[in-house]
Amino acid sequence: MSRVIVLGAGVLGASVAYHLAVAGAQVVVIEAGGPAAGTSSATFSMDVTHLKTPRTYYDLNRASSALHTTLAEELGGPSWRHPMPAIQWGDSEESRRSLRERAVRLKSWGHACRIADPAELRDLAPDVDPAACTASELVVHDQSAWYDAPLFVQRLLDRAATLGADIRYGLRAEALIRSGDTVTGVETGTRRWAADWVVNCTGPDADRIAALAGTDLPMTRIPGLVGESTPIPGLRLGAILATPQVDLRPAPGDRICSISWPVDALLPGQGDDALAERLHASGQRILPALRTARLAGVRLGVRPVPTDGLPLAGTHPDAPGLYHLVTHSGVNLAPELGRLVAAEITNGDGPDLAPYRVTRDIAASVKDESLTLMTTS
Repeated sequence: MSRVIVLGAGVLGASVAYHLAVAGAQVVVIEAGGPAAGTSSATFSMDVTHLKTPRTYYDLNRASSALHTTLAEELGGPSWRHPMPAIQWGDSEESRRSLRERAVRLKSWGHACRIADPAELRDLAPDVDPAACTASELVVHDQSAWYDAPLFVQRLLDRAATLGADIRYGLRAEALIRSGDTVTGVETGTRRWAADWVVNCTGPDADRIAALAGTDLPMTRIPGLVGESTPIPGLRLGAILATPQVDLRPAPGDRICSISWPVDALLPGQGDDALAERLHASGQRILPALRTARLAGVRLGVRPVPTDGLPLAGTHPDAPGLYHLVTHSGVNLAPELGRLVAAEITNGDGPDLAPYRVTRDIAASVKDESLTLMTTS
């Protein structure tokens, strides 16, 4: 039985821990805060498969999106996945052309998307101000969804615990234990934890863990604000909206969740309060019902983003025994990445992760299209 320490209890750590526990590994999860305490609870959490390139990476995201449904059926009870269409529109000739070209490409890949008349907004999202969309066409992704990430994490960790996983909160990995070059455990303060494998799922902190082993990871951090409104009873928003200025989706408790790439582009800089108000005002222009609500809270999330936008998965030759798993779009990718990593650790079977090794030639890699969205808005 493999002894595995999973560092981090966000979406990636929870999925890896669950799949390892299912495979019969002896699992310890070590988390500095609480479940989904970091980036996993400060994210828009929608199915972003339509934004993924190249084709192999799109296929990975599509498989993971489908696995969300399978996992929800396995675990039973309320699902964290909320299916609904996602609607996009552009505000310039260039952006509209880009959306149309992407839709054509996606349809050739078998993706469920279509060009639609803006009049469909009345049926899909009746509370949207019709004047907010000046485009002559929409792109509709009919099989999209948004995720309740904290519920997703808790469900995975609860099941992992029933399978024997030992989950420890409030502990920070301060050092790695090594036997020669091989990583054989973790130190947290005065306690030492021995293992056959240590899996680094610490998100924005992942490069610090790598540095403890004398290695580095080709990654950066991209901040973003995520807002959530006070409840708006009776609001009819039956779709996820990806507009030029703000993205909006339902959230638990009759609330609205919002992000804005143009607002995030101002980070750091203006005061957080001013940016939060700008985020909320952008949403109010799309959904007039938001004018009756306030922001119940705004979180600053820090996205861990590999340099080329594609996941980092695997070990570094200078630190065997330390397995890294780093990606943005972690909520969407967690089911499949967790499954693949657990299979590789327990069975040595990991060909599907070969394109994402931490030692790949980043300069020669094809950039993920969603990375362009984050860095050029």
